[in-house]
Amino acid sequence: MLTLQYILITLAAIVGMEFMAWFTHKYVMHGLLWNWHEDHHQPKHLKHGFFEKNDLFFLVFAIPSAICYMVGLAVPGYFWLLFVGIGISIYGLIYFLIHDVYIHRRFNWFKQLDSTYSRAILRAHGAHHAHQTKEDGESFGLLVVHPKYFKKRRSFSKDAG
Repeated sequence: MLTLQYILITLAAIVGMEFMAWFTHKYVMHGLLWNWHEDHHQPKHLKHGFFEKNDLFFLVFAIPSAICYMVGLAVPGYFWLLFVGIGISIYGLIYFLIHDVYIHRRFNWFKQLDSTYSRAILRAHGAHHAHQTKEDGESFGLLVVHPKYFKKRRSFSKDAG
């Protein structure tokens, strides 16, 4: 029974991190810490080098995870926090693989995914990056995608009537 509780805590932390990532992206990255995130919205040809200031957010999200690991392992009665830390770490890995590897192609580790969901993620993130300023943004989450991004884009040609 305890194993099930730890699995549920880990899953709840993963789900909770999607909300935290959305909240932080909308109100911190596009707010107070825009100066860290701004270079992420610049076109590739304007970027200098592999790293962006935006990469600092990986450290910001790693700190609570590390604290949960340490407290969970060191303080009696708080072992459950270890699984919160594991959930945060798993979400971080998912975010890295989807955002940096799949969407932005910072690493050439796997080819184009082809599913309705993966195309919706690309559309939503593309809509987000259509804005190069901190105002008027949309689609701040990563895994939870608005239904409008699941719709196929219509291609119009001269022959279409």
